[in-house]
Amino acid sequence: MFGVSTYCLHHEPLPAALERLASVTDCVEVMDEGLHYLENTEPLESYSYLYFIHAPSRGVNIASILEPIRQASVEVLTQTFSIAAEIGADVVIHPGYYAWRQERERAVEKFRQSLGELTAAADDLSVTFFVENMGNWEYFFLRSSEDLPLIDGIGLALDVGHAHLNGCLDAFLAHPAAHFHLHDNDGTEDSHDPVGTGSIDFVAVMDAVRRNNVIPIVEVDTLEGVTASIGALEAIDAARAGE
Repeated sequence: MFGVSTYCLHHEPLPAALERLASVTDCVEVMDEGLHYLENTEPLESYSYLYFIHAPSRGVNIASILEPIRQASVEVLTQTFSIAAEIGADVVIHPGYYAWRQERERAVEKFRQSLGELTAAADDLSVTFFVENMGNWEYFFLRSSEDLPLIDGIGLALDVGHAHLNGCLDAFLAHPAAHFHLHDNDGTEDSHDPVGTGSIDFVAVMDAVRRNNVIPIVEVDTLEGVTASIGALEAIDAARAGE
């Protein structure tokens, strides 16, 4: 089974997006931003999807060296955990960033502090969360596999498009991952293109998905691109099964 992110329908209200995805998948990751921001579980309760939630990331920085911002960021994510707990959803979060290279070590401390607080909150709510690797945005943590020790003990949400942008997809694929975001690009822009239209080797990606035994989430920017991607990924699976 392939899950689908509501990112492909982010210009539509969440209830409309969930209705349109019903014919495509039984598993949905809600992009908890903009029109799909979740104040409660009410929009989700009319459907029997297996849910994941991508927590808010715009304006959120759990590695901020400005303590009020760090605390507020943790509070925003904890509220997402509370909603996730009600529907049995796992949560994807972003790792945060530092504004100046000279601040990296202080930001590492803040990042670890936030992860400790979020782990405690998740344990209290019986929620599982994963940390996503970032694209080619300067000063974000987890752009390369060298930062994986920073999230030791917490699952990785491997965004293959982001890893490809940073030229380190193979290194990330070699590590265990608890969650996958699948989309393509040509190595220059985080374009969330349909699978097979960029330069990512999705045979290797799907080998890693099977190895980790998880449901991957297709995070392409249009619904048409999502359905084309699922077809391409199913063809890869079928070819591998026939070998």
